[in-house]
Amino acid sequence: MPGPASILITGASSGIGAALAMSYAAPGAHLALLGRSAQRLAEIAARCKERGAMATVLALDVTDQAAMKEAIAGIDGRYPLDLVVANAGIAKNQESPDFARQLVGTNIVGMLNTVEPALEAMLPRQRGHIAVMSSLAAFRAFGGPPGYAGSKAWARLYGEALRGRYAGKGIAVSVVCPGFVATPMTQGAAKGGMSAEDAAETIKAGLARNLPRISFPRDMALRTWLANALPDWWTDRAIRRKWQASQRK
Repeated sequence: MPGPASILITGASSGIGAALAMSYAAPGAHLALLGRSAQRLAEIAARCKERGAMATVLALDVTDQAAMKEAIAGIDGRYPLDLVVANAGIAKNQESPDFARQLVGTNIVGMLNTVEPALEAMLPRQRGHIAVMSSLAAFRAFGGPPGYAGSKAWARLYGEALRGRYAGKGIAVSVVCPGFVATPMTQGAAKGGMSAEDAAETIKAGLARNLPRISFPRDMALRTWLANALPDWWTDRAIRRKWQASQRK
């Protein structure tokens, strides 16, 4: 079965987004690459073109609802979208209250600003695939940044609800839940994380199978699900110990 020909990726200037762009780059493919850094996007686009793909660069902030709606409608008008990956996100190991509010703007509102116009474009054709980027932190935060975990839990549940709502309308929705991936966003936190390139290949394979949830690395996903199933008193104690140990460093 042929893969998607027209693909839009937010947060495409680095990390998983850039790796996904490179993974999908091939003759006959058109990639719409969205991000805030025009320079980095241009570099990724040039590498995609070397692989035979067409690429359009859109330097945008996903929090700008009007600009996102106009950009997605414009791309879809020229290259009807097969796949939209709502990947843009921010994170910081030490969150301030102000940064937690920024997380909501990017990780939740920015995701909505991507998904809603994509659905609007795909519904008349009754064809398309939406990928919502969440995280294993959406299941259990393990004492990590609370704003990030909360934003990714929101994204996970939203994406899972969308899948059920649009299943009979020809629109597939998959939720992506990575663990630690070695990217600029996780610098200083992702020790021994899988590479962005391996993460992109895992996501691509899961989307090709239309999986409802793509969680990885497998061992970390299993530990997270187990912790989520254990009694709260046990996991709370383990999380407190981890947090206290981190404060002593």
